[in-house]
Amino acid sequence: MTFSTLGLSAELLRAVAEQGYDTPTPIQAQAIPTILAGNDLMATAQTGTGKTAAFTLPLLHRLAAAPAKGRTRALVLVPTRELAAQVAEAVRAYGRHLPLRCAQVFGGVNINPQMRELRAGVEIVVATPGRLIDHLERRTVNLSGVEVLVLDEADRMLDIGFMPAIERIVKQLPQERQTLLFSATFSDAIRTLARRFLRNPQTVDVARRNAAADDVSQSAYLVDHARKRELLAHLFDAQNWQQVLVFTRTKHGADRLAKQLDKSGIEATAIHGDKSQNQRMRALAEFKRMKVRALVATDVAARGLDIDELPHVVNFDMPNNPEDYVHRIGRTGRAGQSGAAISLVSAEERDQFAAIKKLVKLEIPATTVEGFEPQHARAVPAARPSANGEQRHRHAQRGHAARYDKSDGNAKHERRRNEGAPASRNGQRRPEKNGRRPFRGNAVVG
Repeated sequence: MTFSTLGLSAELLRAVAEQGYDTPTPIQAQAIPTILAGNDLMATAQTGTGKTAAFTLPLLHRLAAAPAKGRTRALVLVPTRELAAQVAEAVRAYGRHLPLRCAQVFGGVNINPQMRELRAGVEIVVATPGRLIDHLERRTVNLSGVEVLVLDEADRMLDIGFMPAIERIVKQLPQERQTLLFSATFSDAIRTLARRFLRNPQTVDVARRNAAADDVSQSAYLVDHARKRELLAHLFDAQNWQQVLVFTRTKHGADRLAKQLDKSGIEATAIHGDKSQNQRMRALAEFKRMKVRALVATDVAARGLDIDELPHVVNFDMPNNPEDYVHRIGRTGRAGQSGAAISLVSAEERDQFAAIKKLVKLEIPATTVEGFEPQHARAVPAARPSANGEQRHRHAQRGHAARYDKSDGNAKHERRRNEGAPASRNGQRRPEKNGRRPFRGNAVVG
């Protein structure tokens, strides 16, 4: 099967070819014809399998077939700023030969340019719920003409508490519309969401729950917690790592590790929810251009980061939620490329490591590096020490169930910082009490 057999317009086929693609992935092959037929859709797929194109291409085809310039006709809701930017970039890339405009709307940046762009008129809006609520309150966006609603990473939006905001936004949309829901899982919460917002949806399920991509090798090194930073620096040198995404559990830990690596001669920068959007975009751009060798991130980056041919992901801290491990390592091994996921496991993290192995149904090989053998009780049985840290990796499978990791600072603050909290009508942030913004009428935290 090729893209030309899916019924897409010549302009879209040209753009797809310019992106270097000719054969659709399984999610694209199944979802695109269903969406083109006008059906509501409930779909799951592994991260990195072309999910964004699966809804972007038929959406663009529909809008281009019956132009209505300047009216917002499609809305894509996503949980994070990074994912909003990624989806908007895909819309522009695939729609480059079409007279359609797309606006990306998220918090953490100046709202005024977004207001001007929306008032000028765009056909497609890609937004995070909180900042979109801001625009609805300011009356800078009109959703009464939306024909297609896409809920991308729907499970993630539920996990971080966006349901009230989604409900409020959906009330602004026409009853007669096409709704597409993409999720990592078909959990009970997602099925309830689908029953509320979708009409007789078709189902596409090409995801294997809690599985890693076949081309992602997984391994672990046992080490005392106090020597993790030293071991990580050693692995950079011994294995000549040039581009590594490193996950820590906390924002403070991410900043500290990035500074320590930098002092060790390994160019590094940090990305997390306390960084402004401009800082996050700059850090990601530097990492993609390989101006820095290490991008140290919290789980805010576990979804929404799309880095071509990322070779290594390192779990410096093991996540509290084993499902977050799956999404962390899903940043590598994307689009058929190979990748390696390495975990640094201390004795204190033995329970987390055991839970991860149980979840992915894989005995992840654990070894030690000569000179870094743990002095405390080992978390798990180790293989023979390795002189330079190199070892044979076992291939495994990556999946999609994900939960919000509240260990990354204060959870109720993290969602707001990650997504951008609604402002009041005078542009100031609403007062907070005990870490929460009070409800006022129909106002929601978003």
